Amino acid sequence: MIIRKSAAEIEGMARAGELVAETLQVVADTLEPGVSMLELDRVADEYIAAHGGSPTSKGYKGFPAALCLSPNAMVVHGIPTSYRAQEGDLISVDLGVTLNGLIADSAVTFPVGDIDPAAQRLLDVCQEALAAGIEQARAGNHLSDISHAVQVVVEEAGFSVIRSLVGHGVGRSYHEDPQIPNYGPAGRGPVLQTGMTLAIEPMITAGGPDVYVHEDDWSISSVDASLAAHFEHTVAVTAEGPRILTRAGAALLR
Repeated sequence: MIIRKSAAEIEGMARAGELVAETLQVVADTLEPGVSMLELDRVADEYIAAHGGSPTSKGYKGFPAALCLSPNAMVVHGIPTSYRAQEGDLISVDLGVTLNGLIADSAVTFPVGDIDPAAQRLLDVCQEALAAGIEQARAGNHLSDISHAVQVVVEEAGFSVIRSLVGHGVGRSYHEDPQIPNYGPAGRGPVLQTGMTLAIEPMITAGGPDVYVHEDDWSISSVDASLAAHFEHTVAVTAEGPRILTRAGAALLR
């Protein structure tokens, strides 16, 4: 069942989303060669608490941290460790924040210092794929229009969509219906309606699409050890078009 949100709920999600965006900026400002993943997690956890929110991932199905931190070939769900960022790394940061009972979810893959041009292109394409997917989050479109738009951008650039990982509805719960694959033909699935709130999140690799789960039962990496990128926004379907809720000033935007 896809839960449509009221205007008041969307405004509340936008306030949560603004805190997500601010926290990700704090993480970006802290991320430099030598900083540990545990330190990044601590900084984010403290910032969220200081602003009245709580990290949605912390305690979710036993996850132990505020942030999912996934270096290089790790795609998603990395548990923060003592690993220290190195020059040239890609660090994917995934964060959900709960504020006044409503949730927003976002992810960014950050470069550490100077990175290889091929790695930068991977980041650029993943962001372009996210933008293409968001553009399709319009009332009257089908859900798979989002999926198809993402796939076209990624595969035309020569990269792979990870097919076993999907986006999702979000808002009252962390993971709601519908699931949103990052591939597939257009024009299929539920018709999008105003009030739907979707976490759109391309997860791509520079190599093949296959992934595996680590022994911690959370961290997921590419099988071929190719670099991965992950970008995500929470988006509301509105009468005026897609509204990104997970960016600074989101609560002020219409």
